[in-house]
Amino acid sequence: MGINLDKMREKLATVQGNSRAKSGFWRPEDGEQTIRIVPTEDGDPFKEVYFHYNVTKGGVVCPKRNYGDNCAICNYASHLWREGSDKNDDTLKREAKNMFARQRFFSPVVVRGEESEGPRWWGYGKMAYESLLSLVLNPDYGDITDPEEGTDIVLSYGKPAGASFPQTKLQPRRRTSPMMESSESISEVMNSIQDVEGLFERKTSDEVQQILDQFMSQNVDAEASSTETTQYNNTGANSVDQAFKELMNA
Repeated sequence: MGINLDKMREKLATVQGNSRAKSGFWRPEDGEQTIRIVPTEDGDPFKEVYFHYNVTKGGVVCPKRNYGDNCAICNYASHLWREGSDKNDDTLKREAKNMFARQRFFSPVVVRGEESEGPRWWGYGKMAYESLLSLVLNPDYGDITDPEEGTDIVLSYGKPAGASFPQTKLQPRRRTSPMMESSESISEVMNSIQDVEGLFERKTSDEVQQILDQFMSQNVDAEASSTETTQYNNTGANSVDQAFKELMNA
């Protein structure tokens, strides 16, 4: 008797579905999907997390911008920015920009048609963040996150012709609606929101230093890299903040 391919497909779908649910994250697919922003206990369902990209696969959570700890990557990037500014060297300034911490925003959402998977964290960029805040502050819509009388949002995601990156467009539904069919289901959803910080691995300052050393060793001698980055790691917090201000005003 041959293998049952239909049963194998069901098994694969189950495994993939469980993996997505356990990850705690949701990522939109190309096209239109409808979501509902889930309210949080602190009244702010729009969370900001800072990451350093381009130094390690998948990025690393910035210990300074998120937790107020020392960050070797921030210190080294600020050094590159200052040196590039002093020397009028656009290459150094570009390298610094690539290493500075970047914001990513996250909101807990229920995806229509996938309500059984519960609330998941949707990650998005600055433009979508500004669109969401505009909706929240628009008196015509009221509190879009209200579990009883809030508003679903139609999310359009995809890369337009000629664009380098995908774009997200948000359109609220015209009518209000409950988040779930029953008050019990609403309570269950709101009580099952994971802490967004717990979904990311928090690195110590020493671990971030090691990540930077490893990144630098790909381009220069590993021993020299460690000495150099440790030197810049001792710069003060004010110099890092000043470098960020200069970058934002560039």
